Amino acid sequence: MLIIADSGSTKTDWFVVKNNEITRTFRSQGINPFHQKVNEIKYTLKEEVLCMMSEEFLSSDLNIAFYGSGCTVEKIPVMQTILGEVFSLPLQNVEVAGDLLGAARAVCGHESGIACILGTGANSCLYDGKEITANTPPLGYILGDEGSGAVLGKRFMNGIFKGWIPERIKDMYLKETNQTYSSIISKVYTEPLANRYLATVSKFVGEHIDEEPLRKLVKDNFSDFMKYNILPYGEVSKIGFIGSVADVFSDILKEVCEEYGFVVSRINQSPVAGLLDYYRK
Repeated sequence: MLIIADSGSTKTDWFVVKNNEITRTFRSQGINPFHQKVNEIKYTLKEEVLCMMSEEFLSSDLNIAFYGSGCTVEKIPVMQTILGEVFSLPLQNVEVAGDLLGAARAVCGHESGIACILGTGANSCLYDGKEITANTPPLGYILGDEGSGAVLGKRFMNGIFKGWIPERIKDMYLKETNQTYSSIISKVYTEPLANRYLATVSKFVGEHIDEEPLRKLVKDNFSDFMKYNILPYGEVSKIGFIGSVADVFSDILKEVCEEYGFVVSRINQSPVAGLLDYYRK
């Protein structure tokens, strides 16, 4: 019996697996050992996760695979100990890894290739079928994160207010989202989590992707991701993607990958289907 957890700072999706099939899914608040204290994490697990588990799973036969943001090399043992204590499991039954390794296992399985996350942020790695062997630092949406929803939003805002995206698209966006120049500047520069706010632009762009300037915006964003993050890995042709931005704009993403000589193995919003395949094998 297995529990797979896909965790971010905002939410954690839990998948209960029995006989190689998902029998239950539920969601708790996000768990990030880099930003949260041990007692806070334990409280979330006890109050939001344990109560969702049936007795048949709370046994020594249970294994947990926890993939999360904030699960750095230093924090993995901390998270592993917390899960072992809360679920009363020996440490060998608990696996903790970063979200990038989860993405690599989800899109590459036990084979080598390049794995990418394209959501609010962006990340990528070279994977040998077992471990991550190289990682181009994403640098965040201010210094990097090409291909991400946050950078797409940043470039969109630049375009509508500096005029290289047509006025009619600017007017359409402001009307549909009930925003103004002043409210946008305020959200970006005075309110927290500007990256998440900028990434919300992806919804509007996706709904109007038939507009050529918006399609070009998405394509250029993906092209920069390939150029600055993927090409440094060298001669590797197989690539896969996890994340909402990759999923929503999958057709354009495949087109860009082909232009750079890459074969796309998989594009999924969530890593869970690929992770289930990984553990089945």
